[in-house]
Amino acid sequence: MKALTLKSTIMLSSLFLLAACGNGNSDGEGNSGSADGDDDVLTLTMFSADMSQNDPFDNAVAQEILEKTGVKLEFSYPVGGDDQEAVALMIASGDYPDLIYGKGGINQLIDSGGVIPLEDMIEEKGDNIKAMYGDQLDRLRRSSDDPSIYHVGTAGVENMYLETSGTLRLQMEVLKELGYPEINTLEDYENALTEYIEMHPTNEEGEPWIPLSLSGSDWRWLITVGDPASAVGGIEGDGQWYVADDGEATYKFQRPELKQYFEWLNGMNAKGMLDEESFTHTNDTYVSKLSSGNVLGIADQDWNFTEAEAALRADEDEWSLWAPLPVGLDEDTEVQTLKDYGFTGMTGVSITSGSEHQEEAFEFLDWFATEEAQILMNWGVEGVHYEIVDGKRVQLEEDLKNAQTNPNYSIESGVGAYIHPFPQWGSAAEDSNGQTIGRMGADDIIAQYSEPEKEALEGYGVDLWVDLFPATEDLETPKHGRAWEIALPTGSNVNVIQQRADDYTTQKITEAILANPADFDGIWEEMQAELESMGIEDANAEMTEIIRGRLELWGETE
Repeated sequence: MKALTLKSTIMLSSLFLLAACGNGNSDGEGNSGSADGDDDVLTLTMFSADMSQNDPFDNAVAQEILEKTGVKLEFSYPVGGDDQEAVALMIASGDYPDLIYGKGGINQLIDSGGVIPLEDMIEEKGDNIKAMYGDQLDRLRRSSDDPSIYHVGTAGVENMYLETSGTLRLQMEVLKELGYPEINTLEDYENALTEYIEMHPTNEEGEPWIPLSLSGSDWRWLITVGDPASAVGGIEGDGQWYVADDGEATYKFQRPELKQYFEWLNGMNAKGMLDEESFTHTNDTYVSKLSSGNVLGIADQDWNFTEAEAALRADEDEWSLWAPLPVGLDEDTEVQTLKDYGFTGMTGVSITSGSEHQEEAFEFLDWFATEEAQILMNWGVEGVHYEIVDGKRVQLEEDLKNAQTNPNYSIESGVGAYIHPFPQWGSAAEDSNGQTIGRMGADDIIAQYSEPEKEALEGYGVDLWVDLFPATEDLETPKHGRAWEIALPTGSNVNVIQQRADDYTTQKITEAILANPADFDGIWEEMQAELESMGIEDANAEMTEIIRGRLELWGETE
C-alpha cells in the first residue's frame, strides 16, 4: 500500500491541537509531499475523540506499522475533552482528516455526509475484517432503516475478563494491617477505613490520611462518582441508563440503588472521611494526592490513575497501591463488573468523504484485522518488547519494569497505543499458535503483580483480583450490549434531554453529597421533580425505542 504523502492538516479552531508527525510543508503545486522525503510513505491524517495528548507516531510500534504498511498516521484531537463540539466544528468547516473516530458524534458525521459507507469495500477487499468479525459483522450496521456500515473498530470481538476497573479500591497496606478481611459491602468498606485510621491516625510523616478521594470537578465526575454508583448498586455498565431485560430504559439517576450509594457518600462526607476537595481539585491535583501514598480509598477507572500507580512503583511504595474490591450495597447485591457485554460495535474508525485516499485508508484498516497487526499492537516489537520462549511470546523484564513505572509507556513504546479505536480481535482471541492475542493473559497479569499484591492475593487465597468478584460465566450477557455506546440520533429529544439532565444531576448530586445529612432526601426529591419537568420520561421512552430497535437489528427479539 504505497502512495504520495498527504500533507494537509486540520485547521478548525482553538479546540483542536494538531499532533503533527511531519513538517507538513506544501510543495507549492497543491500536491501531497512526503514528511520525511520518502515518496513511498503515505501520511493519513486522523482525528481521535478519545486522545488527550500528543502522539508523534515515532515509537517502535509506529515505525513497524510504517515499515509493514507504508502508512504514517498524523493525529489531531480535541483540546479540553469536548469531542462533540470538536466534531461539530469539523462538520461546519467541511475540512476533514482521512480517518476519524467521532465517538458520540458519529450520527452527525453520517447525517452531514462527512463519512462514507464501507460495506462495499468490506465485501470487495475486506477479507481480514470479514474474518475477524464473522457473524458479528451485522452489529456494525447503523440501523434497520439505514443498514450501512460506517465504521470499524473500538471493541474486541472476543474478550476475557481477567482484570477489573471502576470499583471501590483500598490500599494494600490497609488490607494487610486488618488481616485481609472480606470486603463485599459499603459497610465492610467503611468499617475497614475506620478501623485502620483508628489504628494509624496519621502516616509516617505525621500527616492525617485521606480516607476516600474522588475526581469530580470535570467530566471525570462520571467515572469517579456516577459510574461507581452503578457498580456498587449492581447495575450493568450502561452509562447513564438502566436497561431492563425487555429493553425498557430508565435514566439511571432515578434509580433507588444510586440514591443509596450517594447517601452513603453523604454520610462519609459528614464524618470527615471524604476528601473535602473531591469536587473542586483538578485531576492533576487528585493524581498528585494519589501519588503521595496518602489516599487510602478511591473509586475510579484504572486508566485514570496509572500515572499515580507508576509513581508509587517507581518510589518502591507498592503497599500504597489500591486493590479492586467487589463492593456492593449489601450482601444481596451482585456486582456486575466482570459482565461480558458481547461485541457491540456501535462506534469506531470511519473514512471521511473528504479523504483523497479512501481506498488506501480502507486497506490500512483491513490490515489492522490481521494476526500480524494484532500481535504488534498488543505485544509490540520482538526483541524490543518481548522475546519468544518455547514458542510463546514473553514480555522482556526491562519492558515490564518500564510499563509499570513509566506513565507515558504506551505512547513512548507504542504497545497498546493503537489498539483502541482500531479493529480488534479481542483479548480472548488466539493466534495461529494458540496464544492469546492480548498481552494480559492470567500468567502475564500475575507476572506483573507487585510483591504486596501477591501477598494480598495469597492472604485471600486467590490467584487474581477478579477471583474475588462474581464470575463472568455467572453473569448473563445482555442482549442489547451497552447503552452508553449507542450514538444517539442527531437532534433527538433523548439526546437533548439527556445532556440537560446530565449537566443538572452532576451539580445536584454533588450538592446532595456535600449537604447536611438531614437535607439529603429533600435535595434528592427536588432533583427528581426537576428531571420530570425537563421531560426525562420522554427521554426514557425514546431511549427504550432506540434500544428495542437495536435488539431487532441484531436479531435479539423473541
